[in-house]
Amino acid sequence: MHEREIETLSGRRVRLEIEDRMYVGGEFVTGGETFETESPPTGEVLAEVPVATADHVDRAARAAREASEEWHTYDVFERRERVRAFADLLEAHADELTNLDVADNGSSISRMKFDVGKGADNLRYFAGIAPELKGESIPAGDGVHDFTLREPYGAVAGIVPFNHPNMFVAEKIAPAVVAGNGVVIKPSEFTPLSALYVGRLAAEFDGFPDGLINVVTGFGETGAELVGHEGTGLVSMVGGPSTGKAIMRGAAENLTPVLLELGGKNPFVVFPDASMDAVVEGLEGAMALPWEGQSCGSGTRLLVHEDAYDDVVPAIADRVESVTIGDPFDESNTMGSIVSEPQYEKVREYVEGAREEGAEVLAGGDPVDHGAGHFHEPTVFEADPSMTIAREETFGPVLSVIPWSDYDEMVAIANDLRYGLTASVWTNDLNTAHRAIDDLEAGYVWVNQHGRHYIGAPFGGYKESGIGKKESLGELLDHTRLKNASIQFGEGSPTLAGGN
Repeated sequence: MHEREIETLSGRRVRLEIEDRMYVGGEFVTGGETFETESPPTGEVLAEVPVATADHVDRAARAAREASEEWHTYDVFERRERVRAFADLLEAHADELTNLDVADNGSSISRMKFDVGKGADNLRYFAGIAPELKGESIPAGDGVHDFTLREPYGAVAGIVPFNHPNMFVAEKIAPAVVAGNGVVIKPSEFTPLSALYVGRLAAEFDGFPDGLINVVTGFGETGAELVGHEGTGLVSMVGGPSTGKAIMRGAAENLTPVLLELGGKNPFVVFPDASMDAVVEGLEGAMALPWEGQSCGSGTRLLVHEDAYDDVVPAIADRVESVTIGDPFDESNTMGSIVSEPQYEKVREYVEGAREEGAEVLAGGDPVDHGAGHFHEPTVFEADPSMTIAREETFGPVLSVIPWSDYDEMVAIANDLRYGLTASVWTNDLNTAHRAIDDLEAGYVWVNQHGRHYIGAPFGGYKESGIGKKESLGELLDHTRLKNASIQFGEGSPTLAGGN
């Protein structure tokens, strides 16, 4: 590990602690080929990072499985205390992790601080529910004791995206290790530095066996190698639907189970009886502007009743026009830089495509010139629900406004997509709220709020928005295999009378 100082967009000097080696089987590892990771706001190269080879991935998967063989023999109370101690270690290095994520990802420092804290909270949550890793007793009749056990998979692959780097690293580690598994983290090639730093912290932490936490870096080929490895027992991934489908294809070779949190095109539904001030404030937050709209659960489709249109749409347009954009290390700025040139170009293509399809620009719509960075105005369109901008995930600071007048029409528009991650409903009528909750095809529905995850409440989507739920007991149990045992006592017959 080495220290370096960078100059931010506004002239600040920020010290970074950079670990540029992978962590495999309790050892720091370098490779032959490397790639550069750049700071999105300035284009400055922060580090050269190894591209993991097939041998690195093989060693990491085997190390995770071997570490699990020791680790899962510790009782859940011992594992709980050690994971809590690791959460404390991450929190003690919150400043270093935050600075790395801001420099490597480009999002607002206030939100990156929040992400680091939430990652530690997830570790503590899963540690706290470790005693729930219990089986059941089945009433199988006299002379028979039938019961279930939960056992780890061994090695879990954690595939992490670029938008919440450290938070997702912690979220992938937490249920895996609490359940008794080892884990191999593969971060995005755009934001590898905080994951590598977590590898450094794992090396310093004496509460885990060597190999319990491994970090390998590289591109899609590295992830594919990890997913298809015969020693990988479970794949847990956050990303887009196309990547999720590729992971499912790769995992199918060994029938490896997968947990996928994928994309969303999430409706923010406003009824005319809602509190309009709260709606406007909630909508600005739902757009996830401190992350430049790069959040899968963000509200990107405003389905507003025509009687509420004049109270909501001009107000949100005014709000986004006043958003400050610039140095993400400056807490006075709401937005920083989009993470990379490819992601920036993707946003630009969607924005220009919306104009060509006839969507009306109500606010923003243009790039922001801050030198080498990838900055873009938050943008509000009025769009027809058939337009691409209203149907596809842009993963940028873009909102599509769709007026409606009939409840059934609204539900049809909200559900007529391949996504089904989140939705929010804004009304002061409890009957309306429950009706909409029942009718909207989304895995996580808020009422009179949007965006907050309550740790312990299962988060995950319908349709092409994913498989499985996270941040909950279900996720912990999904990191285990269920074994049934049946013991015959006394003189009963050992012969099965029926069944397969």
